[in-house]
Amino acid sequence: MSSRKCFKVRAGQGLNGALRVPGDKSISHRSLMLGSMAQGKTRVRGLLMGEDVLATLGAMRSCGADIQLHDDRVTINGRGAGGLSDPAQALDLGNSGTGMRLLSGMLAGLGISATLTGDDSLRSRPMTRILLPLQAMGADISGHDGRPPLVLRGGRKLHGIDYELPVASAQVKSCVLLAGLNAEGVTRVVEPIRTRDHTENMLRSFGCDIRRDQDTWILQGGSRLQGCELDVPGDFSSSAFFLLAGSVVPDSEIRLDHVGMNELRTGLLRIFEAMGADISILDHRIVGGEPVADLEVRTAGLRGIEIPPEWVPDAIDEFPAVFVAAALAEGETVIRGAEELRVKESDRISVMLNGLRQLGARVEERPDGAVIQGRRRLDGGVVDAEDDHRCAMSLAVAGLCCSEPVVVKSVDNVATSFPGFEAAMARLGGNIEVVDAG
Repeated sequence: MSSRKCFKVRAGQGLNGALRVPGDKSISHRSLMLGSMAQGKTRVRGLLMGEDVLATLGAMRSCGADIQLHDDRVTINGRGAGGLSDPAQALDLGNSGTGMRLLSGMLAGLGISATLTGDDSLRSRPMTRILLPLQAMGADISGHDGRPPLVLRGGRKLHGIDYELPVASAQVKSCVLLAGLNAEGVTRVVEPIRTRDHTENMLRSFGCDIRRDQDTWILQGGSRLQGCELDVPGDFSSSAFFLLAGSVVPDSEIRLDHVGMNELRTGLLRIFEAMGADISILDHRIVGGEPVADLEVRTAGLRGIEIPPEWVPDAIDEFPAVFVAAALAEGETVIRGAEELRVKESDRISVMLNGLRQLGARVEERPDGAVIQGRRRLDGGVVDAEDDHRCAMSLAVAGLCCSEPVVVKSVDNVATSFPGFEAAMARLGGNIEVVDAG
């Protein structure tokens, strides 16, 4: 992807105010897919209107789904599992690994023929971990050396399998479960450790027969989904950048409203609190099967810690923010067991450490993580997010704590998960502007 925009960041006053971040991306993807397979009307409030979710929306429409948009509200007029059909052209998922992995399972289970592709970044990402279980279920699906485009030849009835995840992955688990929805028999997925359960929570909302027995999810094929009402909570991953900024920018106090608090998504809170962050959880409640709360964060002097590897999976998407927190903490932070970061939208270990090094941080890269020597203020300079939205936003927050201006290159993909990020930060007093790359 040729990047056209940069963030220009200057340190300034403290950040103060309240906001509601855009809807949870993971839940938004799933609401469109399951609503399109359900019988009857599904209404979704708070849908994330980012590029990744809009790519999934476009793919579902290409398969015949009737989806109507009204600002951040969506109505899906579902016709059941038989209401979807082969798309006339390749499904372009843009930069969305979630969209590709989940949609592959869903379409395979429906017996639909399709080609799934995306941008250069997505086409470079490994998909073998979904290809193998889908093929074991009887799907005719292949990639190019295990990477997209993925070609799915439909017309096959899948069968349920007992599948033990070789690596903990909510996306692979969800892919297999979505394929199992319309497969013959029972599908069982065994997790080595618990991963995000948004798919399972939402399946229950649609009336699916799914249950958990210790470390195994059990799904009866042929479940009929019924349309329902959904309210998408604020994306915790998007909230992470404001929890980071509120912790490290002097004289800050930020309130984040209606944030998704699924316990399998909020590992960042455990890490930040161990580092000394001042974060309050208010009005904890359940909305549409998902826990939600309001968060308040205030400036605190963070300290370096050794992050236990078992904490990593529940914060894996937020680790770009963790790298910045470590660079601005007092003392040493050690990160281990985070090799999964190397196969995200970018090699996030390399991108973040290169960027922080350019800003004057003392970092040591390791195969599965890093050792970071923190300092209260960084220097400034030019860094490259390499078209990774989470790296771009994390490095922008780092720029708010630099003695000189910071330019963050390759930020176009921020729109995939957080359109209007710089405007949201500006409402709190943050000096981040979008400028042309030239």
